[in-house]
Amino acid sequence: MAEAPKQPTGGWLPWVLTLIVVATIYLMTFRAEEGQSVALGYLRFKSLVEQGQVQKVEFRGDRITGQLTAAIEGPKGVQSDRFTSYLPPVSDPDLLNLLAKHNVEVNAEAPSAGSGAWLGALLPWAIILGVWFLLWRRMFRGGLPGGMGGDGGLQGFLRGRSRKIESQDAPKVRFADVAGQDNAKREVAELLEFLRDPERYRKVGAEVPHGILLEGPPGTGKTLLARALAGEAQVPFFHMSASEFIEVFVGVGASRVRQLFDQAKKAAPSIIFIDELDSVGRVRGAGFGGGHDEREQTLNQILAEMDGFEGHEAVVVLAATNRPDVLDPALLRPGRFDRHITLELPDLGAREAILRVHCQAVPLADDVDLRKIAAGTPGFSGADLKNLVNEAAMAAAREDVSKVTAKHFDEMRDRILMGSLRTMAIQDDERHRLAVHESGHAAVAYYLPTSDPLHKVTIIPRGRSLGATHQLPELERHTLPEDYLRDRLAIALAGRASEQSFLGTLSSGADEDIRMATELARRMVGRWGMSPEIGPVDVRESDEHPFLGREIAQPRHFSEETAKIADKAVRHLLQEADERARAVLDKHRGEIERLIAALEQKETLDRAAIAACLGPREVVGLGRGKPRGGAAGRSEQA
Repeated sequence: MAEAPKQPTGGWLPWVLTLIVVATIYLMTFRAEEGQSVALGYLRFKSLVEQGQVQKVEFRGDRITGQLTAAIEGPKGVQSDRFTSYLPPVSDPDLLNLLAKHNVEVNAEAPSAGSGAWLGALLPWAIILGVWFLLWRRMFRGGLPGGMGGDGGLQGFLRGRSRKIESQDAPKVRFADVAGQDNAKREVAELLEFLRDPERYRKVGAEVPHGILLEGPPGTGKTLLARALAGEAQVPFFHMSASEFIEVFVGVGASRVRQLFDQAKKAAPSIIFIDELDSVGRVRGAGFGGGHDEREQTLNQILAEMDGFEGHEAVVVLAATNRPDVLDPALLRPGRFDRHITLELPDLGAREAILRVHCQAVPLADDVDLRKIAAGTPGFSGADLKNLVNEAAMAAAREDVSKVTAKHFDEMRDRILMGSLRTMAIQDDERHRLAVHESGHAAVAYYLPTSDPLHKVTIIPRGRSLGATHQLPELERHTLPEDYLRDRLAIALAGRASEQSFLGTLSSGADEDIRMATELARRMVGRWGMSPEIGPVDVRESDEHPFLGREIAQPRHFSEETAKIADKAVRHLLQEADERARAVLDKHRGEIERLIAALEQKETLDRAAIAACLGPREVVGLGRGKPRGGAAGRSEQA
């Protein structure tokens, strides 16, 4: 890779010296006469004319200089037979008659005829041209001031910050370091086989996919997989973030796209990786600025470059995004991004594998069971698990212990899910209400046999939560049965029902529970067809991830009457869940009172302590005649 030209050192010094010399000459020549003459006011000048002491006068615009018959003393003790004065803004028609009457020699010159006037007029232009020349020279040789142009000057500015990775500079990450994404690794690894031996594919008429789109939730390892590909590949690897294409100058983004693809074609076979593609790849015409803004021009150039590949150019474009729903359809058609690879949140086995990768350099105590930790972190992405391991290691370092224990992982998991511990003064009556609320969540989740097992219940404030009930699922669920979802509603509303049953009043503590229960009920009715009143009709209000432009023009595909029926169905689901929660609480009132007392005393109860208070777990058949299980709003389901 060619070495960038070095920044010029000391190039500004000659220009500074030149400006100093010009300014010095200007001051010496333009002000020389004033330094050797007496400054007179206009009235005194006329008085000297009337006294016959003025011998010669020269007019230069409104400036008057002249020769006296004898030296006089002026301000600051200056004595000279030369004088300087200025005409007033009001004209004086008697001045020439007065000068002629006293035989004064009169000469008139143009204002610019002075010895230094031309330097005074030229100096501002010299400064402007000098500064402009300096900037232009730096743009082409050393970049704009402040690093705007980068190491390559104007060419570097148009090229952007694309990086070319050669085999000797490849990242140390390999496919073995990417755990839990076996399918994605298998599809990406196929690129390596093509790039290393393209003739094997061409013999049977196969072409490499022109574009591969990595899509999935944040933190699932899209960029990590691209880094692993760069580490494994033995071909030039170019990578750039899509946001770096965009600048305030129109056309710069398209120019950077051309430069990037030209470099990749010259180095073919090669790989281009564009991170966060959605920053430039959004649907065209979705904004208010029309179709001629810089982002859309950049997108058009990407489309043209990807569609312009020829068969012999083994250039593969790899892109990553967590918003595939907002991408322009032209990007996703065959011939551009032919293959879509979805990276999902890891399941139980994948989470355990990811934990093992990140725990390689962490000394673990004997009580640490990575399988158990993985079971307690459903919904965690690879980035979340890495953060969990790091937080647990930092907690061990704060305690100055040599190994990370299971307690550290458990505490940091709670911290990630709910926030840090809060130090706050809670009154006794409010503390009792919190224990009643969380005991309601825990009891309903405990007695509904198909619910996920309880992990612990606590009334210790964390983050924005004053308490929480945790459940750990034993099985990975890929579909959610209706009975399971109805029990989640019952558990979500159990805290509110417990307050009303044991205290006779309600509080604002059920705010998050009601919000999450209502959202779940709307999905059951509007998206999953779990209401006999609505049936299999999609009555969702908008896309799950709307963005500006699309949601404004998106039509509703159902009538107001259907919306009213859907609202009634949602209300019916929530009321039924509330009644089922009350029935469980009334049936086990004595056991729940023991749980309330124990929770109020110890603040946190684990699974064994909860079971000791509530007794044997019985099958409860309520509502629709079948036992159901689930998780609750602020009762956290891990």
